[in-house]
Amino acid sequence: MADTATTASAAAAASAANASTDAPPFQLGKPRFQQTSFYGRFRHFLDIIDPRTLFVTELWSAQKIKQAILHPDTNEKIFMPFRMSGYIPFGTPIVVGLLLPNQTLASTVFWQWLNQSHNACVNYANRNATKPSPASKFIQGYLGAVISAVSIAVGLNVLVQKANKFTPATRLLVQRFVPFPAVASANICNVVLMRYGELEEGIDVLDGDGNLVGSSKIAARHALLETALTRVVLPMPILVLPPIVMSMLEKTALLQARPRLLLPVQSLVCLAAFGLALPLAISLFPQMSEIETTQLEPEIARATSSRTVVYNKGL
Repeated sequence: MADTATTASAAAAASAANASTDAPPFQLGKPRFQQTSFYGRFRHFLDIIDPRTLFVTELWSAQKIKQAILHPDTNEKIFMPFRMSGYIPFGTPIVVGLLLPNQTLASTVFWQWLNQSHNACVNYANRNATKPSPASKFIQGYLGAVISAVSIAVGLNVLVQKANKFTPATRLLVQRFVPFPAVASANICNVVLMRYGELEEGIDVLDGDGNLVGSSKIAARHALLETALTRVVLPMPILVLPPIVMSMLEKTALLQARPRLLLPVQSLVCLAAFGLALPLAISLFPQMSEIETTQLEPEIARATSSRTVVYNKGL
């Protein structure tokens, strides 16, 4: 009865809110904005990553909060730091650390470890959870992701240090861009290793009425490919724009006269870049992706009369 009352309350609250906006009528369990267009997905994920959802209690009053907090497969609450709405608040300090100038070997290892640890937990918490995933798979994926990130970052830093043709100023500038290829490459490893079980077991695909059609390894490959692409696009603005902006801001009279402002300014620049990059990246593909049954396993195509089926891509 409590759940029914909560759902009714959420529907009523959302309907009242929609009355004063240009949003479509509230539909329980349906996205507020159309997911067939990039703009619709962009507006949808702006809602999902809203940090205000981190402070919601056991009850919720709108569909937005439900989508931001609960996993779509398990309907269980996602731990706060690993929600999409927590990605920016908890991830920005890590990005600032990754972009600190004059990194030592120890600091490079630390920030790459912390970044991939956070990413691994986010990937696992927002995976397709239609199949059980043992803890051993998580540990194997986590170790593989961290090792790959640290190895790539340290290797690139060593190459830059040994590049005798670089002036000290150029070497410092190049080092600032090292985190991007390291993070982008490691992000792909992170997604694949953390969710490799989906490739082995397949993921559930549903018809237009939400009925389970079967378990598809081909759909799992599509899901991991789409998620991996978002993880390559995501760090581009975050790790490329701040070094460019900071290289210009550092030459201003204000920051040259007040070097203590460098870290706060860099933090704000990273926060702005993160806030832009996250909704752009995860809006590239719908979370509930659609695929034609003719592209899937023959047994899946035979099990339904629907021309297409949907699956949870994960975030």
